[in-house]
Amino acid sequence: MFRHLGILRTFWPSFVLAGALSMTLQPAFAGECPADKIKANGREKVDFKAVGVTDVTLGSIHLGKQPAAIKDRELRFRKLTIEPGGVVPWHSHDDRPALIYVQQGEIVEYASNCVDPIVHKAGDLRPEVHGTSHWWKNLGKETVILYVGDVRKDPRDHNM
Repeated sequence: MFRHLGILRTFWPSFVLAGALSMTLQPAFAGECPADKIKANGREKVDFKAVGVTDVTLGSIHLGKQPAAIKDRELRFRKLTIEPGGVVPWHSHDDRPALIYVQQGEIVEYASNCVDPIVHKAGDLRPEVHGTSHWWKNLGKETVILYVGDVRKDPRDHNM
């Protein structure tokens, strides 16, 4: 057992250096706009209608009635199913922060602040915050399933 310590001592600095470099030289995380492609108003609003999308609210909580007492806000949890060729139309998150989890499939996001399309794959988590406006399209052959948690102000707001 102790005869391997010499090998470990010899290569340990290389392992540490390789680990440090891999953390500093990594490209953008999967499902994010690359840093060199971020641009305010990099994409114009489009007027596509929802196509092949099923949006089901699985549950909601009126936040004004909770200890946090966030007046006129609702915490919602939804499941979106987007068929191949399906479109989630242009919408804004300036007043509705959300977290999107891609449970199944692959979908492309066209964000207002990114000049390139952003690909999201199963397992990706996408924060949507103030300054995010976008639309999504399923370009694949597999149905995409998204789980969405958002904080909505207007219960009549049916934007996705």
